[in-house]
Amino acid sequence: MTRLTRDQIAARVARDIPEGAYVNLGIGLPTLVGNHLPADREIFLHSENGILGMGPAPAAGEEDWDLINAGKQPVTLRTGGAFFHHADSFAMMRGGHLDICVLGAFQVSAGGDLANWHTGGDAIPAVGGAMDLAAGAKRVFVMMEHQTKSGESKFVERCSYPLTGIGCVSTVYTDVAVIDVTPSGLVAREWIDSLTFEQLCAITGAPLARA
Repeated sequence: MTRLTRDQIAARVARDIPEGAYVNLGIGLPTLVGNHLPADREIFLHSENGILGMGPAPAAGEEDWDLINAGKQPVTLRTGGAFFHHADSFAMMRGGHLDICVLGAFQVSAGGDLANWHTGGDAIPAVGGAMDLAAGAKRVFVMMEHQTKSGESKFVERCSYPLTGIGCVSTVYTDVAVIDVTPSGLVAREWIDSLTFEQLCAITGAPLARA
């Protein structure tokens, strides 16, 4: 089975972001989406540390380390971009002003619950702004590998990790499929050519319907 690369997943997410959208890209894998947005499509990227109008990653050697995203990665700023206080940034997130947020995940449940932090030995210090984004954004896109390194499904009937948000996920983009969360459950919209729908169901730890 030939799985999608991380950049291919990011490019697939970018295709579903419409003209004029205000979008937050979460720390980690989601930051790659900014490198795949079409240049002729006006999309406003937000970063929780206080940037609106963020551009793609700079070319090697052109980094400005005073201009970083929430994951401390160097970014660029588009014409008209703005900086503001951290509190104002969270007011945007909590106030319903973002059309889409793109987040990573450890688990997504059959009902669209999201778990993207944990309290284990190598734990992320805290949930950060993900909880605010999951509750405040109009749509939540998730980017993740379909399975863990040990082969367990990241789609589950019920999350075992601490929840970031309840019933908040709209669509999940993995290295093998695009799956929508609907009122009737998980629905596979598309999947890679080297995988049959039956095989996709076998590696998905929650009931899955075909679009």
